Amino acid sequence: MKISTEIASIAKFVGEERAVEMVAKAGFDAFDFSMFEMGRFNWTTQEMVKSDHPLQSGNYLAFARKLRKIAEDNGIFCNQSHAPFPVSCPEILNLQKRAIECTAEAGGSICIIHPNNFKSPEENAEMYFELLPFAKDHGVKIATENMWNWDKEKETPAPAACSDEQNFLAHIKAVNDPFFVACLDIGHAEMKGLDTSAPKMIYTLGSHLQALHIHDNDLLHDSHALPFTMDIDFAAVMKALREIDYKGFLTLEADSHTKDSTPETVFEKVKEMAEAAKRLDTL
Repeated sequence: MKISTEIASIAKFVGEERAVEMVAKAGFDAFDFSMFEMGRFNWTTQEMVKSDHPLQSGNYLAFARKLRKIAEDNGIFCNQSHAPFPVSCPEILNLQKRAIECTAEAGGSICIIHPNNFKSPEENAEMYFELLPFAKDHGVKIATENMWNWDKEKETPAPAACSDEQNFLAHIKAVNDPFFVACLDIGHAEMKGLDTSAPKMIYTLGSHLQALHIHDNDLLHDSHALPFTMDIDFAAVMKALREIDYKGFLTLEADSHTKDSTPETVFEKVKEMAEAAKRLDTL
């Protein structure tokens, strides 16, 4: 399977342009275009943070095209993207079409758009119905993702949109469109309290599963750690992917792995990420 990784954690140190170059040099086949700076959310104030990032400017499409050119010059491409979240923030919800546009300009074929954690499959379907004609016009599929909430009293994860295999499948069926697919977050699926597992999710979603976010954790917290550094059984995950004949990318979202980096040291972390992604394919 081909391997990919998110670039947001690398871009914090060197910018998106250098991040794409590093991903290619490290041995990845593609990159996941992280667009969080398009609508960075302040979880304390519950507001979107304005900035001078190109994705918030009138030149956002030129920026996406620039990343596509850098990728092509370095022998890789954009396989998927991640739109800003949470969609419960009206300003960020209004940016989802911009994210789809940027996905198309960067050359990606899937844009991951989170559901609203607190809404039902039918309620979330209304948002996706609004976005799908625009996505189809741009040749981009929309992928929803399994989420989680947190029970502060029990100190454990709590159910959210798509957080177990049946609710995830219900979201897919509520939309029922070939341009609406599943992105399985392996780490989220393995958090205790959500009454599921990554293999259960994989077998239930079957051919609807067309994108992944791969990272490790302690089976409780959303650690976003490098695979093979914590407790997830990746052999079982890979077995399930092969048994459903998964045809997508192995895309890492192990963003905590770079957290203690500097601009001078982050590339070593990117290489370790590529090595872990390649190891997955040997299981």
